[in-house]
Amino acid sequence: MNYENILVEQRDAVTLVTLNRPQSLNALNSEVLRELGEVFAAYEADKSQRCLVITGSGDKAFAAGADIKEMVEKETVDFYLEDFFSGWQRNVVHGTRKPWIAAVNGFALGGGCELALMADFIIASDKARFGQPEINLGVAPGMGGSQRLTRAVGKAKSMEMCLTGRMMDAAEAESAGLVARVVPHDEMLNDALKTAAAIASKPPMAALATKEMVDAAFETTLELGLKHERRLFQILTASEDKVEGMKAFVEKREGQWKGR
Repeated sequence: MNYENILVEQRDAVTLVTLNRPQSLNALNSEVLRELGEVFAAYEADKSQRCLVITGSGDKAFAAGADIKEMVEKETVDFYLEDFFSGWQRNVVHGTRKPWIAAVNGFALGGGCELALMADFIIASDKARFGQPEINLGVAPGMGGSQRLTRAVGKAKSMEMCLTGRMMDAAEAESAGLVARVVPHDEMLNDALKTAAAIASKPPMAALATKEMVDAAFETTLELGLKHERRLFQILTASEDKVEGMKAFVEKREGQWKGR
């Protein structure tokens, strides 16, 4: 499908999504959310697609924040009645069981940082910059920044960033645990796509279960999380891919996965 604000292509089993509003540094608005919701739903339903990468067009920005022009005249009652920003959690996070990666190529500020934090992990260009500068606009994070950033980098660093609005560079983001890896700018997207292809080559059910296990670590106690992990492991032992994977290991060959 053709979209006005994003570009979508399939590279074998990997879906590449590019935010494509370079005139506004890929700022996020309701139309971007609507289109991303459609793309993520299609990705989730397409059995041929096993990992997704999202990045920004151009060399300057992944996404420089939510589109302020869309919000400046909006009244409080409308923010509340529309449950503004809730669609990102509903359509992008909860609606996507399959793995996806944020390939951050430049500024990821405000909503852009929050979108990257929604991904299963982030691969960053050495030119990437992260921040939650909403306080400079008289507001605060509204798409999960105060929650996901704190879980990623800890209270002290998250509090300092949200209260001062300062940007964190790629090196600091990696050392703080915000990103999985920093890659030279010109190599970043290829690296992210290779990583996605590696994930896509794994048994699909095992990938779903692994993502669910790791996510559960943030939502429950250690005891319940360990029990959840065991149950998912036990379920996977009944899959056809478990039989194939173990036979392939013993026979020293590549596995042929059915996703069952």
